[in-house]
Amino acid sequence: MKLPRATPAALGFVLIWTFLAVFVLYPLTRIFYDAFTNEAGAFTLANFHEFFTDRFYLRSFWNSMVLGVAAVVTTSVVGVTVAFLLVRYEFPYRNLFSYLTMLPMILPPLVGVLGFVFILGRAGTVNVLLMDWFDLTHPINFMYGMQGVLLVETVHLFPMITLSVLDALSKVDPALEEAAQGMGAKGWRRFRDITMPLMTPGYVSGALLVFIWTFADFITPLVVGVQDLLAVQAYLNIVQFVDRRIFRMGIVISALLVVLAIVFVLLARQYVSIKDYSSLAYSKIERRRLGPAKRRLAVGFLSLLMFVSIMPQVGVALAAVGRGWALTPLPLEYTLEFFEQVSIETPKFIVNSILYSGLAVLVCLAVGVPMAWIMSRTRAPGRASMDALTTLMLAIPGTAIGIAYIRAFNFPLPVFDVALTSVWIILPLVLAVRRLPYTVRGSFSSLLLVHPSMEEAARNVGAGGLRTFWDITVPLVWKGILVGALFSFLTSIQEASATLFLTLGGWEMIPFGIFTFYIAGSQSQAAALGVILIAVCALSLYVVNRVAGTRVGGLFG
Repeated sequence: MKLPRATPAALGFVLIWTFLAVFVLYPLTRIFYDAFTNEAGAFTLANFHEFFTDRFYLRSFWNSMVLGVAAVVTTSVVGVTVAFLLVRYEFPYRNLFSYLTMLPMILPPLVGVLGFVFILGRAGTVNVLLMDWFDLTHPINFMYGMQGVLLVETVHLFPMITLSVLDALSKVDPALEEAAQGMGAKGWRRFRDITMPLMTPGYVSGALLVFIWTFADFITPLVVGVQDLLAVQAYLNIVQFVDRRIFRMGIVISALLVVLAIVFVLLARQYVSIKDYSSLAYSKIERRRLGPAKRRLAVGFLSLLMFVSIMPQVGVALAAVGRGWALTPLPLEYTLEFFEQVSIETPKFIVNSILYSGLAVLVCLAVGVPMAWIMSRTRAPGRASMDALTTLMLAIPGTAIGIAYIRAFNFPLPVFDVALTSVWIILPLVLAVRRLPYTVRGSFSSLLLVHPSMEEAARNVGAGGLRTFWDITVPLVWKGILVGALFSFLTSIQEASATLFLTLGGWEMIPFGIFTFYIAGSQSQAAALGVILIAVCALSLYVVNRVAGTRVGGLFG
């Protein structure tokens, strides 16, 4: 059906597109305008010529590409293996491992890298023990370099691959694999030729998110001393505020990050669309029991993975309560004073995080739920573009969004005569734009499960469109809406890449506080904030699963 004119639905449609135009399309357009113009505002390609003829920037570009590909490879090996074990096989402690595998989801990336540094750094627990036990004269460099970035990204992001392939893997018809085995294809060949191709749509979406996330992350490399990456250079060039040429190159790099994200999304969608992944029927897969040797191998692999996943959380917790932790395996004293400093003496980090993330969720609900309804229930013009823009918003790096907002809204508004970047409301807005796709997708998937005939029946007995939506539609889809909103909150409160550029004094959120405390050398205060953030994320994830009527482990069947 088409949206009628001069109705609340039509007005809402216009308001949604106005929001998207002002807070998504305009900032991205502005950053491209700045990238393709000079100081006088004239069109030029000189900025890009300078980038592609600068050896350091080119090295940063290729390093970013290699790191992104490496992260996809490592997370794929770990994530697909975990999903395959949990879906296809029965072994001891399987249910426990299905819960523990989701631990990285409550570990914000910034907190994760700090935790790894506390445990695996040059003066961390592992190196201290190795030097004590084996008389090593120099610590082993586990963290400072590309290997440290790759370790952090792998541990944090492998659940994206696991969750992305999980549904597809559980629906692969066992008869297809059995037929392949009957033809002589066993083990790896059967997985490569039959199972993996059928998982492609889910796998590609997960791999794309891993690549873009790694490609755009600048905080993890900065903490472990890596600067020759694109996202890091974008951040450093923008925040220096001295050399206008370098500042302009930061904008050029941000524009490239957006272009590359768009290209990656289009290539992924094109690759998936050229093949057919449909099946006539799905059978419930009965998990097979592993033999003694393979059972021990599976339990050992998952135990090692869980140990590595828990390591950064233990490191942050020890640093938050420890005093005198220098060249010793564990802190010499334990105290709660650092929690007192960051929660009672300076509560702004916690208050701001909850306030801004909560307001962002309200914006996501106000914009995202109507968007989902338009996409699922109407044939309104621009519906496909709205869907594509939602996907793109999930892929655009936070670094580029933050820089785009600086360029787009750093001027006085016509009526209020004040720049939006000088008002704290810009933080909830940028968080809402970053996390809107979660609310849209959660609402959209629930709306697809509600047959339109229920809404038509309500209209046939005299209920208007708005009343039908509130009385019929919302009660039937509230779980999907709430789960999407909670995921928006969970990811908003962890957001650092976009908000670091826009934060002024008094607006600091928890990730900003962690970053600034650590840079200033106050590692215990940074760790205390990290523990608080982990607790909030864990509570949010728990509520998501309770509301969704399932357990995290229940996702695995």
